[in-house]
Amino acid sequence: MRLRPLAALAASLVAGCALLAVAPTASADPARCSEHDLPVSTNPLLPLTMHGQLCLPAGNASPTVQLLLHGATYNRMYWDLPYQAAVYSYQRDMAANGLATFAVDEIGVGQSTRPLSTVITGAMQAAAVHVVVGDLRAGAVGGIAFGKVVLVGHSAGSAISIIEAAGYHDVDGVLLTGMTHLPDAPVVIDDVALGLHPVTLDPQLASRGGDPGYLTTVPGSRGTMYYSAGDLDPLAVAADERYAKDQVSASSLLDIVGVGLASPISLNITAPVFLVDGTDDTGFCGLFRNCAYAGTLQDEEAPYFGPAAHLTTYVLAGAGHSVALAANASLYRDASRAWLSQYVGI
Repeated sequence: MRLRPLAALAASLVAGCALLAVAPTASADPARCSEHDLPVSTNPLLPLTMHGQLCLPAGNASPTVQLLLHGATYNRMYWDLPYQAAVYSYQRDMAANGLATFAVDEIGVGQSTRPLSTVITGAMQAAAVHVVVGDLRAGAVGGIAFGKVVLVGHSAGSAISIIEAAGYHDVDGVLLTGMTHLPDAPVVIDDVALGLHPVTLDPQLASRGGDPGYLTTVPGSRGTMYYSAGDLDPLAVAADERYAKDQVSASSLLDIVGVGLASPISLNITAPVFLVDGTDDTGFCGLFRNCAYAGTLQDEEAPYFGPAAHLTTYVLAGAGHSVALAANASLYRDASRAWLSQYVGI
């Protein structure tokens, strides 16, 4: 999750990159992307809208769609970073390989509804995702009625995926990244204490009007918190800071992690599960979880999933927390497609 001894080096790299204009780069891979807003409220007194980007492959529509949920302090741009898309964009890479994806801003984030931070809960996020799953199946997104929906989460988005899949049983697969059920608490607490601050104090995000209950990363800290020093491109970190950085409700994060990761709710998932972690994710690996080997990680995580999940694991060598933005992320995307083919039937 972060490597504090290398903080000065990483910070200097990010600071240097900030002097450069990190402009979006067009992908050479064919992809048809469009943005959509979906009403997702289950409470008439609190109308909610979720914003997302649908990316389709060129040619025939894919019968299966991956619903992508970002992590805390990220927005949907985590899945489509506008820098070297062939290397870092999950959405455009999947489209180039014939697969459809729909990446959303979670409630409170990006272009989705941003209510008071204290009203957001894990149950609310999962309920909103459940509505989106139904919309994807019904053809309400891009006019395509997808036959299969797979949840793909990162970090806190993985916890939301667990809550949704365990409670609604409406998806055909669950792909979890950047999480384990026993995080290294001292590292996580250190990251929260030193790496996060109220969004109202952030020079980049304060103008958006979030309340002090929303947190974001301290400027220049994402490189040390979310990347491994040996597996990052400084310009990718700079693009992350500029485009993918966002806010998270502090109270909802405690709830989401407490229910999605700390509780045994994942035992109720009845769809196949694929778990991916970086070997150098110090926040979720190390003290209680050995992420050096996929087999060891699978043995340690297996008690948290039932037989119907058919738990499979993969570790991305040298990667930190944000595996989709690691320099070697293409390896994990290849592994994900192989799992989708074997366990979801894509």
